Amino acid sequence: MSRWAVYPSLEGRSVFVTGGGSGIGAAIVEAFCEQKSKVAFCDIDEPASHATVERIRARGLRVPLFLACDLRDIAALRRVIDEAAAAHGPITVLINNAARDDRHRLEEVTPEYWDERMAANLRHQFFAAQAVFPMMKEAGGGSIVNFGSVSWMVGQGGMPAYTTAKSAVVGLTRALARDMGPFNIRVNSIAPGWIMTERQITLWLTPEGEAELLRRQCLKRKLEPVEMARICLFLAADDSSAMTNQTYVCDGGWV
Repeated sequence: MSRWAVYPSLEGRSVFVTGGGSGIGAAIVEAFCEQKSKVAFCDIDEPASHATVERIRARGLRVPLFLACDLRDIAALRRVIDEAAAAHGPITVLINNAARDDRHRLEEVTPEYWDERMAANLRHQFFAAQAVFPMMKEAGGGSIVNFGSVSWMVGQGGMPAYTTAKSAVVGLTRALARDMGPFNIRVNSIAPGWIMTERQITLWLTPEGEAELLRRQCLKRKLEPVEMARICLFLAADDSSAMTNQTYVCDGGWV
């Protein structure tokens, strides 16, 4: 921890992270726990989430609150956000991280699949922001970070519903930043490149893909989940108090 920045403004702050059970989300949860924030997170993967909680507990950090939830169910999402606020106080940091980058061929996409992909990758971000909006107003401000992707910027194929949803995160971020700004609520987004989570390594990373990644990135190394978590800390902390309505591209110089 001593190698990285400490943000005193995050100590004791009520933080809610979606999709915090594994991958980038788990790194975000752990990073906020290191900052002594009061962290709650939701995820559909209960075994992975419990493992994340136990790993953080073993480090002697403040233990996060895990709340099982399928984010495609907006009523359930609202319920766990209320539970998190009841446990930790009004949420003043929201990290909209959850997503599923399942590959799909355009010929096989049905209207039902399209709607499900929007629900998994975009819709919940708006409704989570809507749910914490009254809390942040009452608290005098807050920070929301939405996760997008560079996939649509680089013209990646093979998952048109996913790239459409992720491109829409930019528009959502700008709309929320404008509407929430008068209440001192900042809204930004992060557009990661190819981050080496266990899921990515297991499902998608091939020798050919890795070679292409390193050819196109300015940085000739693989990017790790914790690097996305550190950006979240900065955007959530008072150190970035003048930053809103922005998209932070973190892709090793791919775009």
